Formats: sequence, C-alpha cells, structure tokens
Amino acid sequence: MGKTIRVLIAKPGLDGHDRGAKVVANALRDAGMEVIYTGLHQTPEMIADAAVQEDVDVVGLSILSGAHMTMFPRILELLKEKGAGHIQVFGGGIIPAEDAERLESAGVARLFGPGTDTRDIVAFIQKNFGQCA
Repeated sequence: MGKTIRVLIAKPGLDGHDRGAKVVANALRDAGMEVIYTGLHQTPEMIADAAVQEDVDVVGLSILSGAHMTMFPRILELLKEKGAGHIQVFGGGIIPAEDAERLESAGVARLFGPGTDTRDIVAFIQKNFGQCA
C-alpha cells in the first residue's frame, strides 16, 4: 500500500475544449488517484496556486490553443517561485514534436498527444509517483 497520488488537472488559457482533460481526470481517478480538476480558462498563477494549496504530486495540463510554449514554462517558473519546484508537470494536447522536445528539455515531465491510451498516462504517473493506496 503506497500513498494516494494527488493530481491537479488544469486547462490553461482561453482554450474552451475540456473533453480530453475530463477523460484523463476520470482515468486517473479510476486508477485510485485523487484528482482535482480546476476547470476551463485558468491562468498560470491560478494553476500554480491551486497546485500548492492542494499539495499535489503532479500537475497535468491540457492545451489545444497553441499557447503551450508560453503557458507550460510560466507554470514551471511559478511553481519554483512558490517553493514547489518538486511538483512535476505533464501535459497533453496539440503540441508539435519540436515544441514537445523543447518543453521536455525545459522541465515538463512528459507530453502525451491526441489518441494516447489513458492506461499509458496512468502507468507513467504510477511509475514516477508511486502506486496508489
């Protein structure tokens, strides 16, 4: 029996499509994780604040708007500023391979593209953050 993994799922920016985020949130919850979903139109500040307040292990960002090269680095920066640089960030959405490489080099733990099997996301989080209780 390990600790329950706490995950914050967020939709940064003006992107109004959250079906994928909800599917991932449900898959993580079904796998025994505690999931907090912040909803649409979150600013990087709101996401970082929620991650710290909720004492999460990992933050999952879903973005389809093309603002990933701005949003992801800003959230990583804010987490560090808040003394929460240990909180890992993963993401998904429409992110070109070249940008994905740059984001992962900048500290994003992993990026998942459209059509990723949710079992792969669950396995990644369990492997990196311990099994759920």
